[in-house]
Amino acid sequence: MDRREKILYYDGEPHSEVAFIRRAVADDKNLQVVLLQRTAENKYFRGNVDNPEELAGGFPKSREELYQYRGLILGSVEAAAFTPDQLRMIAEFVNRRGGGLLALGGRRAFDEGEYAGTPVAEVLPVILGDRNAGAVKGEEEQFSQLAIEPTREGLLHSALQIAATERDSAARWKDLPPLSSVNPIWRAKPGATVLLTGEGSGGRTQIVLAYQRYGRGKSLVFPVQDSWVWQMDAGIPLEDMTHENLWRRLLRWLVDGVPDRVELRTSHDRLDPGDTLTLFADVDDATWFEVNDGHVVARVTSPAGRVSELAMEWTAERDGEYRATFTPQEEGLHTIAVQASRGDTELGADTGYVRVAPGDAEYFDSGMRAPLLRRIAEETGGRFYTTSEAGGLSEDVNYTGRGVTVVEERDLWDMPALLLLLVGLVFGEWSFRRARGLA
Repeated sequence: MDRREKILYYDGEPHSEVAFIRRAVADDKNLQVVLLQRTAENKYFRGNVDNPEELAGGFPKSREELYQYRGLILGSVEAAAFTPDQLRMIAEFVNRRGGGLLALGGRRAFDEGEYAGTPVAEVLPVILGDRNAGAVKGEEEQFSQLAIEPTREGLLHSALQIAATERDSAARWKDLPPLSSVNPIWRAKPGATVLLTGEGSGGRTQIVLAYQRYGRGKSLVFPVQDSWVWQMDAGIPLEDMTHENLWRRLLRWLVDGVPDRVELRTSHDRLDPGDTLTLFADVDDATWFEVNDGHVVARVTSPAGRVSELAMEWTAERDGEYRATFTPQEEGLHTIAVQASRGDTELGADTGYVRVAPGDAEYFDSGMRAPLLRRIAEETGGRFYTTSEAGGLSEDVNYTGRGVTVVEERDLWDMPALLLLLVGLVFGEWSFRRARGLA
């Protein structure tokens, strides 16, 4: 990750979780967490913005404004804080734009924030609307202390590796202090993956971290409200980086694979000199709708610095997809830069690389494939030899007649019977013609 990934964190009230998450990623040059925090009705605190106008009116009201971010974190903010169109925008941010959505816990989140039945609930990997489904009969779950434990999938997930090895990471999870939640979530949707669970009072297990792919993006839920305990608990050493490492990994995963407005694809990453390379470009506008009437140009720079400019044409097979072909002759690393525009509006650019070099497949996977060789020998009338049987190969080549064709040539007069037959045929033909008066 070489660029700075921009993530919008929207929270409906001030609380400690916001400050600790921002502090955890403050030194990460690849993550920019922009904070929008409601302090009173229609009043907001903005942090880490790029300019004075950014988010001046509160949460984005247009898709162009929201889609400039690659990730979105919803803290303790109720569904009523958004207009119906903003709720649809959040769902489309994941589905169409391909962004990452992370929903955190709090007294205004999930069922407590009345998200059930909204477009946002459709995107989330968990089922809302049954907050007391896992509670003991006659008891409503309001607050839980949860002992966090990774599932089998969680132990293997790279974002949850909080120690040097998988074994140390599993042991470290057992040592972390419990967290609290006011958002009991019991069921994940089909196709979602649960990574962390929490055991509360009475041995009941809740979902603590789950995710799913949705459209072009992904959505995560982390319905706890005080992960900062993993940094500030009295049993956590001052130099312990568990909290910081966890949040850096989570946020990097949140924005991993988020598409740009212009994305370059190539048919090969490596090819032989003289082979044809096909270039593809996927082009979207600022609202992430496919563009079919754009002007797309690819510039290929060879290792020697020669630049070839290729006009990419819309394929007509898929909306927003453009294609061009190129045949590199020079060996080495070629740089491909694609730029797209529509009229006077620049849509975006992307860069890719392809290596041109003679094939080296013969140097890999050189082990003998005995079953394949036996089958070839059987189908072609040959024999299969191992190294221990190779000593008899020369004798078999000299004496076997299978598959050998011999051509023998002789003069006509060395075959009297054939000669007499030919003479007889010629004489018979002459006699027939004479009898008919034709000779």
